[in-house]
Amino acid sequence: MKRSLATRLTLVATAMGAFAALPAAAQTPPATTGDTPRTAEVVAEVSTERTVIAVPAFATPAVVNVAGLSTGTLGRQIADVIAADLERSGLYAPLGPGSVRAITMGEVRAPQFADWQARNADNVVHGFVQASGTGGLVVGCYLYDTALGTELVRQGYEIQPGDWRRAAHKCADAIYSRLSGESPFFDSRVAYIAESGPKGNRIKRLAIMDSDGGNHRFITNGQALAISPRFSPDYKKIVYVSYLNNRVRVFIYDINAGTQKLVTESSNATFAPRWSPDGRQILYSMAVGGNTDIYRVSADGGTPVRLTSTPGIDVGGSFSPDGRKIVFESDRSGSQQIYTMNIDGSNQQRISFGGGRYATPEWSPRGDLIAFTKMGGGEFRVGVMTPTGGGERLLTNSWQDEAPTWSPNGRVIQFFRTSPGREGKSTLWQVDLTGVNLRRLPTPQDGSDPSWGPILP
Repeated sequence: MKRSLATRLTLVATAMGAFAALPAAAQTPPATTGDTPRTAEVVAEVSTERTVIAVPAFATPAVVNVAGLSTGTLGRQIADVIAADLERSGLYAPLGPGSVRAITMGEVRAPQFADWQARNADNVVHGFVQASGTGGLVVGCYLYDTALGTELVRQGYEIQPGDWRRAAHKCADAIYSRLSGESPFFDSRVAYIAESGPKGNRIKRLAIMDSDGGNHRFITNGQALAISPRFSPDYKKIVYVSYLNNRVRVFIYDINAGTQKLVTESSNATFAPRWSPDGRQILYSMAVGGNTDIYRVSADGGTPVRLTSTPGIDVGGSFSPDGRKIVFESDRSGSQQIYTMNIDGSNQQRISFGGGRYATPEWSPRGDLIAFTKMGGGEFRVGVMTPTGGGERLLTNSWQDEAPTWSPNGRVIQFFRTSPGREGKSTLWQVDLTGVNLRRLPTPQDGSDPSWGPILP
């Protein structure tokens, strides 16, 4: 039976050769100090002076090929992914394998701390890659404090060769969690809509990739228009909307089986499907007779329940993490604003009062913030507010940024940006809660409607 990577932490008495077995307590990220989560303000303070971390290429006891992959080459590639992950967080200034010397196998557990101190590195990451003897790989990952000369993280993974990028992300997650006190987010995936063709006749395909753009894969072939993808809480499925031959269908695509199931279909415009936190319900919006309302239906299909009934356009945003509330947008007040309601449609309350128009609200997985698109002055910008509408902050400042989606730890937001002009190219971006650490995600085609899934099981 195939085991998830999380369950394949190595029993390294033999797999690690001369290294001591990883103690059970070290196979998960060490507990952080204190129970209070770090606030966005603390993250902002830390990000002004980034911690320097050296990440040399992982060593190997012998360069061998495993399933066509060289352990020597993988040592550098894994270090490259770790360094890129840490840099993307905005908290760290990694010195990747291209800028530091390689290490020997003997240095993995006995770092030359003086060397790394001379490079002004606050921390150093050491690791190794070797054949497991059963057709797989063993990857070890260590983090050290260079000033104190102490070990902070020790992780080990026994993986299939094709999962080497996941091992790198898991290592980066352990480092990030240990140093920041935050939950991890690198070992996750993003679903989005890949776009090609002229602006007036775009081909839109469902695609998935790692959180950094690696392991890219197209899911649909483009014959039908695909929009609004969202991962299920267990990562096994994606819900999305398909337009073909004047029929609008909400499908659930099974990623492993490669099959899809129809949830609901209509000749009316249907959009914005969203999972409930338990994966049992689907929230979506549908326009009937010039009025758009929000509906909830079982993920197995059946009769939908209508949740809103006011004149105008109500568009569902997302469930709160505890599943008790829904945040949505509505123009019932005369312009698009953000509202919340109970999951049965009761207690509908407006929470946005900052001027301008608001759209695409999405609740943070931590429950502390709601991300949104704000429209005004001809620009679309991504921002956040509390669930009661307080503390509004805009995080981006471009011509058209929209459709935010949260990282698994609720500290980074992805969105898509459309360039002005006749071409109108769309690209995927991410920004942290400081609004400072902004970067573009690599995709083989234009991209829109990103959906960031939870940490992989």
